[in-house]
Amino acid sequence: MAKNVAQSPLERTSLASLDHKLAMAKRCSHEGVVAGAKAAVIASIATAIPTLASVRMLPWARANLNHTAQALIISTVAGAAYFIVADKTVLATARKNSFKQSEF
Repeated sequence: MAKNVAQSPLERTSLASLDHKLAMAKRCSHEGVVAGAKAAVIASIATAIPTLASVRMLPWARANLNHTAQALIISTVAGAAYFIVADKTVLATARKNSFKQSEF
């Protein structure tokens, strides 16, 4: 028995529409990765310079911050910058694309 029930919007999506959405999601995530990587590099440099300078100039830092601590400080800032910027970029791109009308 075939029911004559209207399909939901999720069931009406065509294969071309799904391909288009997948391509947009991949582009959106790629933009986030690139922006996050750029931010991580900049944050690493911006953190490494004062960290390494303070270890050479301040007696407290020289006594308490070994190489592992210095690397941990720099990598933590780089990781945080990557995830924050990548997340903001993905969300901004998704928000921008959500207002565009799909051709499908």
